[in-house]
Amino acid sequence: MTVHAFEAGGFSFAQGGFPYSAGVAAAPGFALERARFRAITPVAEGFRRIAAHLQALGRPLTAFAACELRSPAPFTEAGFVAFNRVYVGTLTEWGLIKGGLNPVARSNVCPEINKPAEPGFYAFTYTVPSRDAAPSFVVAGSGEAEEGHANYRDHTVRLGDTSPDGLRAKARFVLGEMERRQALLGQSWKTVTDTQVYTVHDLHPFFASEIEARGAAAGGLTWHYARPPVVDLEYEMDCRSVAREILL
Repeated sequence: MTVHAFEAGGFSFAQGGFPYSAGVAAAPGFALERARFRAITPVAEGFRRIAAHLQALGRPLTAFAACELRSPAPFTEAGFVAFNRVYVGTLTEWGLIKGGLNPVARSNVCPEINKPAEPGFYAFTYTVPSRDAAPSFVVAGSGEAEEGHANYRDHTVRLGDTSPDGLRAKARFVLGEMERRQALLGQSWKTVTDTQVYTVHDLHPFFASEIEARGAAAGGLTWHYARPPVVDLEYEMDCRSVAREILL
């Protein structure tokens, strides 16, 4: 996996697939800030509000570095591809897609309760100028399947196994992927300020031995009662280090 500079946005990114990058880090002279909407905002309206927010800050659309989406239910693999094409279309219009590479990190999960009527934005992250900021970064969400293949199902850890042992194996894989992406960005759990888990299954049996023991919850852990975005995935995580977060 290669790390690329994205000078138009003031950040670098770890190359991922078509829908999103594996993670982003602020370039020298910049910092990442995160804004969360008070309510899940449908994608089209969310893009409009994000554009307006960036404009008010005097930032270009290319400063849009990461986002967190919410969807009504897990997609089929074909449905996920179709959704991503629409989403990436806006990123292309905003000048974010260069040479076929998508620099924007992303998580997209599905609340089990109080589901949105349609896919929408939960939060987004962007760069701002900052001379003395500590390193800031966002690692994109990952479920328990190797990415970069033609499908998820054939590359899913312990497919269909939601036993305590199966979930532990899934969590180990995802934690390892988080660490791999952190390392690409020159970071580690020691610099993470927030970690998020997305699952509808009980994580208590392995919380201490797998998550806490690695230092993955040093800043606390936010557990969202939600499913990963693709059918048959059961466990997802993302993490970040940002100094400033706001509520819109």
